[in-house]
Amino acid sequence: MTTLYTTTATASAGRNGQVSTDDNMLDLALSYPKEMGGTGAATNPEQLFAAGYAACFSNAILHVAGGEKLKLVTAPVTAEVGIGPNEAGGFALSVSLAVTLELDDEQAIALVKTAHQVCPYSNAVNGNIDVKLTVNGAAL
Repeated sequence: MTTLYTTTATASAGRNGQVSTDDNMLDLALSYPKEMGGTGAATNPEQLFAAGYAACFSNAILHVAGGEKLKLVTAPVTAEVGIGPNEAGGFALSVSLAVTLELDDEQAIALVKTAHQVCPYSNAVNGNIDVKLTVNGAAL
């Protein structure tokens, strides 16, 4: 693989600290969500993962659409990320991606299936997280 871009982020004190990138474009306080016993006063890693996955998957859709000469300007994706205990005594994530496209259902589904194979986030979690996909309200 030829790396096209690399970035670095540093977290200072886990879920109740600060996280920033090497260029300081991202510099955020972190806190546990209320549902996990925290204050919920700042963002958390699951929100950051959801934002990154939604943006990346949306771009993958637009990339595939461009290759297929489809005139898509937007590709709204809502990512829902959950965290909970797993069977091994650790924690695991769950992910659902809801995609809304102004295409007929058959074309939209085919596009999303291909984007799921192209998206780096999807490739990174493949085999580790069961990603649930919906397109225009229909589950894949």
